[in-house]
Amino acid sequence: MTTTRRHFVQTLGSAAALGALYPLSGFAQTLEQVKIMYGFPAGSAGDSVARRVAEKLGGTAYSKNPGFVENKPGAGGRIAVETLKSAPADGSVLTLAPVSALAVYPHIYPKLSYKPDDVAPVSIGAVMHHGLAVGPAVPAEVKTLADFLKWAKANPDKAMYGTPGAGSMPHLLGALLGIRSGVELKQVPYRGTVPSITDLVGGQVASAVNPSGDYLQYMKAGRVRVLATSGKKRSPYLPDVPTFAEQGFPDVTSEEWFGFYAPAKISPTQLAAANAAITGALKDKSVVDALGVVGLIAHGSTPQEMLADQKAEFERWGPLVKQIGFTAES
Repeated sequence: MTTTRRHFVQTLGSAAALGALYPLSGFAQTLEQVKIMYGFPAGSAGDSVARRVAEKLGGTAYSKNPGFVENKPGAGGRIAVETLKSAPADGSVLTLAPVSALAVYPHIYPKLSYKPDDVAPVSIGAVMHHGLAVGPAVPAEVKTLADFLKWAKANPDKAMYGTPGAGSMPHLLGALLGIRSGVELKQVPYRGTVPSITDLVGGQVASAVNPSGDYLQYMKAGRVRVLATSGKKRSPYLPDVPTFAEQGFPDVTSEEWFGFYAPAKISPTQLAAANAAITGALKDKSVVDALGVVGLIAHGSTPQEMLADQKAEFERWGPLVKQIGFTAES
């Protein structure tokens, strides 16, 4: 067991023990307002999760007023998680991050500026599928994943895919597809999904792997074609698009989620209040519907469920990251 993995597993054990000793109940402080940091630009699907939940936090036992979102883009979302380490531990500052920031990045960045026990899981926010899409740089007759791979093999100088950032889940899915298909696909990392799709639509990059919901408006306008999605089953928002698994790549799968995190030293009672307010917001029909517009499935959880799922993702992606061969120094 590597040092990073051992530390992660020890962290999970400590968190479970803490939960047993201090049940999540009791009196919590009602805050004036809550800030949610999000490590990618405004306008992306994940940003919608932060904003829709933030606006529903007011008038709860957790916060008197609606929350607000601070975008801190860069480094594949790592900046927002790192900043959370030094935030007040009263629950007034949270971070919304993809699970890969805690479950995959430890395998990729040996000098990662945070550890899993620097933050406390609060609740999963929404589940997403990723999708491979092509734009106007790829001929119109390319209509399936097999077509694209054939085209990419014949045009190696153009066989590039944009991602929200190096080391992100979309990056790893694209790299894994390249390995499994035997076709060299070159990643072009961006600072979030919005600039990635902007270049895809503009023809500056042939393809992209991003949360599938971020493509919806461009698909309807006929500006991109989504060829595959990453779920175990087809996305409910793209029912006509087959999964990677259906098209011969069973392990190119991911149902990544965005989760809310608090500073590690938050009290159990304050963590319980944050969880109750967030999971309550995620049951609100207006929030569910708004997230559906951008292809996200609202999905609340307990902190323990979130931590367990994070651990499962950590264990799954460790061997695959090693096989892909990507590190921060790659």
